[in-house]
Amino acid sequence: MTFVKITEQPSLYDNLEDKSVLELLTDINNEDKKVALAVEKAIPQIEKLVLQIVPRIQQGGRIFYMGAGTSGRLGVLDASEIPPTFGMPNTLVIGLIAGGDTALRNPVEKAEDNMETGWKELEAHNINEKDTVIGIAASGTTPYVVGVLREARKHGILTASISSNPDSPIAQEAEIPIEMIVGPEFVTGSSRMKSGTGQKMILNMITTSTMIKLGRVKGNRMVNMQLSNAKLVDRGTRMVSEELGLDYDQANRLLLLHGSVKKAVDAYKADNKQ
Repeated sequence: MTFVKITEQPSLYDNLEDKSVLELLTDINNEDKKVALAVEKAIPQIEKLVLQIVPRIQQGGRIFYMGAGTSGRLGVLDASEIPPTFGMPNTLVIGLIAGGDTALRNPVEKAEDNMETGWKELEAHNINEKDTVIGIAASGTTPYVVGVLREARKHGILTASISSNPDSPIAQEAEIPIEMIVGPEFVTGSSRMKSGTGQKMILNMITTSTMIKLGRVKGNRMVNMQLSNAKLVDRGTRMVSEELGLDYDQANRLLLLHGSVKKAVDAYKADNKQ
């Protein structure tokens, strides 16, 4: 039976070059409205994944995103935002892209067609059974991702996939397949559009909910964020000020002394116990 890729089906729109800019933007936006609904249908599978990731990380495990092209870039993007947002080491969530870092900016010919490369890259990171491997591919057919999921599962590692076609090869290789069916792209086959948008939403959901369950958020605030620029220092200062009832300057000194909102608040409360 031939595997049919919805992501490669003709766009619902045609003669794009004859449309006005307003028509183009409106039509793209109408297609984008479908993405959140497609992601919503995948929530049960996303929940299943997060519930298994959290205890693994608590035991020292990591998350590895594996993808090619847009999918790989989005994995690297999400991974790179975990340290500044949640104050976690950059070794906790790792994004690997077919073709290596060069592929972040430039296509690397045939890199995604090698089924062995991904597993070798994971071995270089000393992959183990506490870790989780998440393969990302809109088509669901990328050999780089298929190969790494197959090998990881053989080694007893938790595997998940994110794809935009039902019953795809990567879904068949993954223990927890996440299928986000957004339909044909506005520009036929351009999965950087709806598929890419949906992938980013799902990656945000996975890591944000995981970090919250690991205690990296208090209330609704990033109390462990890195103080890497003036904006974040100001945000952190206001958090400390509101939490402890201190004026801005006192809160700022306390924050800079301890290096994070959580540490500053905890230290102040410990020093001022009645």
